[in-house]
This record gives sequence, C-alpha cells and structure tokens, in this order.
Amino acid sequence: MGVDLLLSLPDDVLVLISSHLTPRELSSLSLCSRSLHSALSSSDKIWLSQCANLLCSHPSLPLLPRWRSGVSSYRSLCRFLLSVAPLLGLWVHQNPELGNLVLLSLGPFLSLLARRVIPQELSPGPLLFAPVFEIVSSFHGVPRLLFLHGRTHHSDDCLFPGSVLSIAPDSNVLLLEVDSHPASPPFSRLAFADRRRLLDAVSDRVCHRNVLSSASSDAERRMALVHLHSRAAAGRVDWRSAGLNSSDRSSSSAGAAGSNNRKSFFSVVRQIIGKPAAAGGGGGGSNSMKNCSSVAAAAGGGDSNSKHVALSEFLKGSDTIGLALRATNMRLTTYRAWPNMHDNRFALYKLPLQEPSDGREYAGIWGGTFGWPPGRPSEDKPGKALFFLLLSYEEIAGELHLIATKILEGTHYVLHPNGSAMFIVKVDEPAADSFPWEMDGDGVSVEVKCSFSGEGIANGYGFRYPGSKPGSLFEIHNGMLAFVWKESKAVLTLQRLDLEEMLKKGERVPPLPPVANFAYLTKSYSNVFAGFPSSCSPLPRC
Repeated sequence: MGVDLLLSLPDDVLVLISSHLTPRELSSLSLCSRSLHSALSSSDKIWLSQCANLLCSHPSLPLLPRWRSGVSSYRSLCRFLLSVAPLLGLWVHQNPELGNLVLLSLGPFLSLLARRVIPQELSPGPLLFAPVFEIVSSFHGVPRLLFLHGRTHHSDDCLFPGSVLSIAPDSNVLLLEVDSHPASPPFSRLAFADRRRLLDAVSDRVCHRNVLSSASSDAERRMALVHLHSRAAAGRVDWRSAGLNSSDRSSSSAGAAGSNNRKSFFSVVRQIIGKPAAAGGGGGGSNSMKNCSSVAAAAGGGDSNSKHVALSEFLKGSDTIGLALRATNMRLTTYRAWPNMHDNRFALYKLPLQEPSDGREYAGIWGGTFGWPPGRPSEDKPGKALFFLLLSYEEIAGELHLIATKILEGTHYVLHPNGSAMFIVKVDEPAADSFPWEMDGDGVSVEVKCSFSGEGIANGYGFRYPGSKPGSLFEIHNGMLAFVWKESKAVLTLQRLDLEEMLKKGERVPPLPPVANFAYLTKSYSNVFAGFPSSCSPLPRC
C-alpha cells in the first residue's frame, strides 16, 4: 500500500521527499519492492538531488551536469562522490619537520586530487604545490583508478598507475601498499625494508611519462587516463617472469631501456626474496632495516612467533602485484590536535579540522608571518617565512583553550617541530596587556576587537622539546589575529585561508620520486620539496 502510494506521486514530489533522505536510506527504501527499486534506481532527478546534497555549497556544484556525461547515471556519480567523501580534507606526516601538508579535493572532472603545499616564503606570486596522486572515477562511479605522481631518475614527470583497494567511511590513515592477493598476508606484515624495496621495485616498473598536458579539456584528459589505466593492466606486473607486453609501458619512455628494466625488476624481486639481509647495499638502507629483513626471512611463513612475514609468503598467492592505496581507520591518539604517527609506515594521516561555530569562531586553517606590519618585508628579513597553522579548540582542566598548531613552516631550516603549538590561549581570560602598535602598514588605526591571555612557543630543552613564554592574542580589524610575546614583543599575525581556492590558482612544481612523494619517511629539517628553480617551466596538469 505504502509502496503504491509512493509510486503514484508525481516525479517532483518524489524528488522532494527523497532529498530529505541520505543515499544509504534511499538505497534501503528501494529494497522494499522491485517496482520501487526500478523507479528509484532509474530516476536521474532523484540522484541529482542526492549529488547536490553531498556537494551542498561546494564550488563544484555547478559542474554536476558536465560530470554526468562521464558516468552511466547520476546514481553512479553519487556513488563516486559518496565514496571519496571520507578522503576530502587535509592530510599530514611528521616528516619533514618543516611540514608535509597534503590537501585532497575534488578535481575538475570526476577525480580526486591530492596536492602538497610546498614550504615557501610569503610572496605576491601563486602558492607552490606538487601533485601527489589522483583517483579517477570509472564509468560506473567506482573510485578504483589510482595514479601516483612522481619523477624518475631522469627527472621526468611521470604517472604510476595502481588501484584503490578500499575506502573506509571513517578513514583517518592513507596507506601506500603493494597489492598481491586477497588471501596473502597483509602488506603491513612485511618488514619495513621489504616494504620499501617492493614499493620502489614496482613503481620503477609501472612508470609512464605524463604526456597528457596536450589534452584539450578535462573530460578528454580523464578519458586518456582511463585508457592508460586499462592499457597498463591497472599497473599490475608479473613478478615471476621477465617478459611483459610492450603496451604495459608508455611508448614515449619504454624504448631501448625496456629490456633492462624488466631484468632489473625481476632481479630486484629475486634479491629481496633470496637475500633479504644483504640486499640494498650501496648506501640505500640502514643496518636496522637490513636486520628487519633478516628477521622476516629467518622466520619464514610458518613461524607464528615472528613479527614479520617473509616476502616469499606474501608473493606466493599471486603472479601479479601492483601499487595500491588503502584508506582505513586506525586507533590514533592526538596531542593538541596533532596525530601521533607511526614512523615506519608509508602513510598520510588525516588532520582533524573543526568548523567555526558560536564561541569557537577561530577554528580552521590560517596563514601567518612574523613581524609588524603584517606581510611586509624588512631590511633584515627581505623574505618572510609563511606559516600555516591549524586553529582548534580543546578543553584543558575544565577551561576552553584555543590552540594554534604549526602544520607548515616556510623557513629554509626548521625552527620548531612539525605539530608544535605556536601559541595556546584561554578563551575566557582577556589579555591584561594592550596591543603594542597603533597603526598598521597602511597608516590605518588598529582596532582591537577582543583579546585573550596565553603562552607562545619559545626555546626549551632542545629542538624536540620547546618551551613557552607569556603572550596575548588579539583580534584586530579585517578579521586578522595577532599573537604578541609579552617580553620580546615579537608578533605573529594570522589571516584565515581558503586553501582549496589558493591551490586552484597555484603554481605546480615537480614532485619527488613516487614513493617519497607520497610519504617522506626520512628525518629532515630542511625543505626537501624545494629542489626546483624559482621560475618553473609549464608542467603537465595534475
């Protein structure tokens, strides 16, 4: 009776009712009867409404009709948007200490883009970024097509096809893995040295020159990516044999080196399996990494007491392997909004981002520089480091605090550890001090709207354990914030950022080699992403 009533409603009324349901609720409702399933599944109007709800006020909302041309239906489009929704946002890693900040956002045509913000100084030019990876939708809206970005030993700009294994609805960790077989031991059970060598070996084998800059439109580029992924067999390679089809390599880069690369790949895999303790000599890995491989090899597949599994055990379930991305949920702890991370996983960690609300208006991403007037270079410091800060609220001992966590630092050599609290203020405690300056750089009187008392970062017990000194946070005109250290009168001025919009207008720079470009695990205190000229020639679109 109820089903017949629903089916008798005009289309516009049914669309209005369905717009108040989630896609999951709508799918559950369609299971009530075959006729209702047919009506709901085939209605583009209903699923267009669902897509609009998912994007809400997102800038990509007007693009929905154009995106529809690339998938089988609006239902497929909704499937893609719903699947990648947990990945949207900011992802970080502890290394390098200057900052490793990656924004995942919707691409121009049925894709998800991961772009890393490069540590840089404040300048009138565009924000510098490097592509990390992209996920492309299939014709049926399944986000399975993965392309890592990276450079080769010849500094080429390349794509490395792979697959998206899974995306958990509450994902907080992105893992780069090598996929062998569903029945094989998890990739994480391998020793770190084996995981690293296997990722390097596979990425070397599936490299394709990025020659898609000539595509006349975003739709044409996506179609070229889909064809490349299919032609490359989803980036899977046969580790047992030396011979592979020439179509698995791009015609522009395979050439005469193809035979040598195939032999090299096969020998690398055999070396990892047969001689894990001696592999990687020539400066590649540390003694501790070699020891990890030795433990895995000695334990074999049948030793239940071993922490790691042998690589032979991992590979025996399948003839082919390939690069893979897994988005999962792990039990992570945080300290002042910064995730505590594993130091030996090729992973990115989601940064918890609070939305502004009543009483918590300052939550979000802010950019800042030291000195007054804000953003103006001085004679002693012609280039000012650009800081990116995450402002979040946390209750400490029953009191609400505002914490400014450093997530990116545009200095040449790091001043403070990644994830440090640049300042912490008590929201309910007004500052006793007044703002030190009466005028800004344009000669306009400074208007202080409110102030808060707190502490700012200072030298402590070495680099890893900074101290703190008293200071005050001021909200001044134009929505800017300024934290002033009481003793030194040093000032850090902040302005809220729309990072996604800045990246749309940004300048693309060359990426690192693919694995390091995804997760840079080597401890570093300098700008490892800045190995490029200040004026870059145009590069292929990401």
